[in-house]
Amino acid sequence: MAQALASTERGYDLLAPKFDVTPFRTPEPVLDAMDVVIGPVGDALDVCCGTGAALRHLDRLARDRVAGIDFSHGMLDEARRHVPRAELYHGDARDLPFEREFDVATCVGALGHVEPADEDRFVGGIARALRPGGRFVFATGRRPPPTSPWLWAAHGFNAVMRVRNAVRSPEFVMYYLTFLWPEVAPLLERHGFAVEAAEGTCARPFQRTVIVVATKR
Repeated sequence: MAQALASTERGYDLLAPKFDVTPFRTPEPVLDAMDVVIGPVGDALDVCCGTGAALRHLDRLARDRVAGIDFSHGMLDEARRHVPRAELYHGDARDLPFEREFDVATCVGALGHVEPADEDRFVGGIARALRPGGRFVFATGRRPPPTSPWLWAAHGFNAVMRVRNAVRSPEFVMYYLTFLWPEVAPLLERHGFAVEAAEGTCARPFQRTVIVVATKR
């Protein structure tokens, strides 16, 4: 409750020490499937790195540099403990301070923090951070069918958050049903990415997860 009534940044500062034992941490089977897609790389960046779930995997895959950026000092403190060699940056994922520095960028479990109005700014920053041929890899899903209870639960959660943010400041920005496949493809293509997706690669019960690979032209 304290987290929900705080700002997004302050809320994650409060949650950081407990985050890895909540259901919100990206499951290992999803991260393992991303590992297979990514393979060995030179320099890797995790955007909205949180406590370092994806960073721990990139730490094994990146030969040279592994970096993460997040706006929560509390989450960065946890990531630093988990991945000591990582370069960690406190900053806004919508304004990445990198220019053609990485071979791969990932983002897991955090795309719901990006408002629709900021999606172009967010993806544009990732495109700038990657070298030509670099890949933006993330996990998402397809839109659930109208008969799915999850679809209506997600819409209900989003509606509650919209009302909360309309009447209380600062905002807590977290929404579901964002960056869905294949709806996200035009956004990525607009920023110079060639887009493909791998489906059915995650172990049960996450077999419906879609791993999107956007390669910078």
